Amino acid sequence: MITETERRQAADALLEAGRTRQPIRQVSQTWPAMEIEDAYAVQKLWADSKVAQGARIVGHKIGLTSRAMQMASKMTEPDYGMLMDDMLFTDGARIPAAGFHAPRLEVELAFVLGKPLGGKHVTIYDVLDATAYVTPALEIIDYRTEVPRAIVDTIADNAAAAAMVTGGRVVRPMDIDLRWVAATLSKNGVIEESGVSAAIMGHPAMGIVWLANKLALHGITMQPGHILLAGSFTRPTAVAAGDTIHADFGPLGSIGVSFS
Repeated sequence: MITETERRQAADALLEAGRTRQPIRQVSQTWPAMEIEDAYAVQKLWADSKVAQGARIVGHKIGLTSRAMQMASKMTEPDYGMLMDDMLFTDGARIPAAGFHAPRLEVELAFVLGKPLGGKHVTIYDVLDATAYVTPALEIIDYRTEVPRAIVDTIADNAAAAAMVTGGRVVRPMDIDLRWVAATLSKNGVIEESGVSAAIMGHPAMGIVWLANKLALHGITMQPGHILLAGSFTRPTAVAAGDTIHADFGPLGSIGVSFS
């Protein structure tokens, strides 16, 4: 464990790295005693500072939802980060690449709550009942520390969340089989990745089950309107200025953005 002062120092360093787009040394190396509990505390201090500067928390993202990614990170469960209102883009956006250090894209589904969701022993049925609609999404991930990274580096760094894009067709969670949403991700006209949403813990809503129960340990209930990114079902694809991205979700429509 590290001290509260060290947690604050780590959060401030990550804030500065985000502001300057200059990655810092891994927090796991600067503070070798940092544990997962410390890393989530650093993430919260980082988020509190963003809110104090005028940002608003609009939801959460879930990462490490595939078994392969968990094994690569030496984790036995997913992780989570927070989504801010200044991270949101919509279909057709022209996104400034200079706002990131080394951005990468992941294909996801976003669950938007219509009811509060929280408390102990949340089930997949609770998640589906509380969800107003599901929509295709892209997550832009970025690192504010050097690599390679330990899991505490990723968690402290807001689980690498940098931005997100929504678009395509909005559906109610019971109207389709959410396990079998498939998508392709194209960069500059070439398909780079493809996947199916069942890769997310067997059902994309299961990541949100995990999140709700995890947040309940801290007395946090997610609120109506919150956006929940359920986890990627493709590998990350690097993007840079000049790239044009098209994510095709079949019957759920598509998302197109460009980077300037």
